[in-house]
Formats: sequence, structure tokens, C-alpha cells
Amino acid sequence: MFISFEGIDGSGKSTQARRLADTLRAQGKSVALTREPGGSPGAEEIRRLLVEGQGERWSPETELLLFTAARRDHVERLISPALARGEHVITDRFADSSRVYQGLVRAENRRLVEALHDLMIGIEPDRTFLIDIEPDVSLARGQARGGAEDRFESLGLTFQQQLRAGFLALAAEQPDRIRVIDGRGSQDQVAARVLAAL
Repeated sequence: MFISFEGIDGSGKSTQARRLADTLRAQGKSVALTREPGGSPGAEEIRRLLVEGQGERWSPETELLLFTAARRDHVERLISPALARGEHVITDRFADSSRVYQGLVRAENRRLVEALHDLMIGIEPDRTFLIDIEPDVSLARGQARGGAEDRFESLGLTFQQQLRAGFLALAAEQPDRIRVIDGRGSQDQVAARVLAAL
């Protein structure tokens, strides 16, 4: 299976992606755990351009092109080969993040996002878990984490609220693929919800 985790910054999706990978490996399955932007050497180089620096460093359109370039390299060099070998692939973010960040919230570019996805990426996860949490909680987590990769957190609470609304709208559009997971409670509780939905 190809599985993605989505959610606003600080929602716990990275933790839950890692936990699911560990659970599947403990069951004897071969799992490739990866992330976006990044996951392959070229995509990791592009990642630094996207997640560091000032919030308005790039226009939404330039941002989308950079994300698409990183995703194309990721698919070519990691995701498709791993799936071809019969591995499960779990990624922390995939195309739904572009649909929400660059297609709905940063600008109304959804048609452009979908056109680029169809032309350059062409695959969707089999299952997507949207870890849903209150934006004020997730923003506090992201700020507490610190580090240089805070470009999107620097855009503030209203931005995170818009992202959450965008992700929930996308989940309502695609209920067969996207499962909304309540992100409240302990890591164990959220992990149990993910497994039940899987």
C-alpha cells in the first residue's frame, strides 16, 4: 500500500507515520518511511528552499513548482521503486498538502495544482490519514519544537485555521481515500485510531 499522512503543522502526523511504519515492520512487513518535501536526495535539497526563510519568500505559484519538482524526484527515486519491490510506502505529506496549501489557502490555484499533478506525478495514495487537531494546539507544538524549518508556522494562527478548513473540505471531497483521525489525546490513542481506520 501507498499511505500518506496529512494535517496542519504540528498535528502529530510525523509521529503517527513513524508509529504506523514501526507497527507494520513489527508484523514482518517491508516499509519505506519517507516525507515531503524531501525523501530523495534532490527533493531534500529543494526542501530547504521551501521550509526555511521568511513566510512570503516565494509566491504561491513558485512554491507550487518547487513542491512539484521535489515530489517528482521523490516519486521517481523512492516511492515508485519501493512499491515495485512490494514494499509499503508511508509518507509524511504528499499531493494533498499542495492541494490545500498552494491550491486553496496561499492562493486559489486548485486547477493549476491538479493539472501539474496529472502531468508530472500521476499517482495517489491508497489511503490518506488526516490527523485533525485544533490549530492553536498545533501551532504551539510547532513553535515549541523550534528549529529553522518554521516558514509556514511563521504565517500565524489564521493561516493554520484556514489550512485545517481546507484539509477537512478535501476529506469531504474524497471520503473513499481520506480518513479523518481525531488528533486529540495521547500518541497511543491516536495510533490506535489510525490502525482501526487502516
